[in-house]
Amino acid sequence: MAVSLRRKGPTEFQRAADGSMTLIEHIRELRNRLFKASLALLVCIIIGYFLAQPVFDILKQPYCAQFPGKSCAEVEFLQLAATDGFLLKLKLALWVGLILASPVWLYQLWAFIAPGLHRHERKYAYFFVALAAPLFVGGAVLAYFVVSKGLHFLLEAGVTGVEQQLEVTRYIGFVTNMLLIFGVAFEFPLIVLMLNFVGVASAKRLLSWWRVAVFVFFLFSAVVTPTPDPFGMTALGACLSALYFGAVGIAFLNDRRRGRGREIYEGVDDDEMSALEDDREPVAAGAPIEPIAPVAAPQPIDRRFDEDIT
Repeated sequence: MAVSLRRKGPTEFQRAADGSMTLIEHIRELRNRLFKASLALLVCIIIGYFLAQPVFDILKQPYCAQFPGKSCAEVEFLQLAATDGFLLKLKLALWVGLILASPVWLYQLWAFIAPGLHRHERKYAYFFVALAAPLFVGGAVLAYFVVSKGLHFLLEAGVTGVEQQLEVTRYIGFVTNMLLIFGVAFEFPLIVLMLNFVGVASAKRLLSWWRVAVFVFFLFSAVVTPTPDPFGMTALGACLSALYFGAVGIAFLNDRRRGRGREIYEGVDDDEMSALEDDREPVAAGAPIEPIAPVAAPQPIDRRFDEDIT
């Protein structure tokens, strides 16, 4: 006798999508997904605890580059409290754990939200998530090089003229904040694409805003970069501008696919009457109607069946 291993009935995703799942089942599903995400995060934090030292050595490289005559092992930080080293290791473990566990907790979050979205909205979400991770990594890599150049300027621009020693927790906080700010800034093209995909702004309108966008990018770069030198501001502003024009190019392709930009009434207000084309054709005479024949008289009713019934 063959045993079927197929699951009978709709899945939880299908039940949540069609609205047949009760409120208690939704709460239970949220609890299970939070438990899975927390468990994965806890495991990845434990792994990150053992990877904290290699990560610290990578983040230390921009500071070591300021002392060309010394190896990175000889360059030392200043530690003010006895617990700073241990707390910094826990902080790095948390950062590493969040990054390593991101596929799990992002999937659990998506699996809980996705049933409430339409099919085309899920498709757009896959597209945005696939672009978000590379853009964030690109921003973090750029921030890593900007921090190296910025530290050189800050350490050389002082008036003391002595060798400086940085405090370790403030330095790591400075580097991680820069990585986070640059990574989030690189997500701005996704906002531009979202405005176009949902129909709020067309590609032509986005392109007409390029002067304002470039000005805002360089103003933002001047505020968030750590030094007043033009290197960091130019690097971040130029990258954001290039990403903006790239997003506008994708918006043009999306508009062409959807047929936008060819509307007849694009420049007409909502309360304005549209112009009618005067291409009327003359109506030909209709064919004559044949006369209707008279209806024949009905046949007499046979009463024999009524006599049989009675």
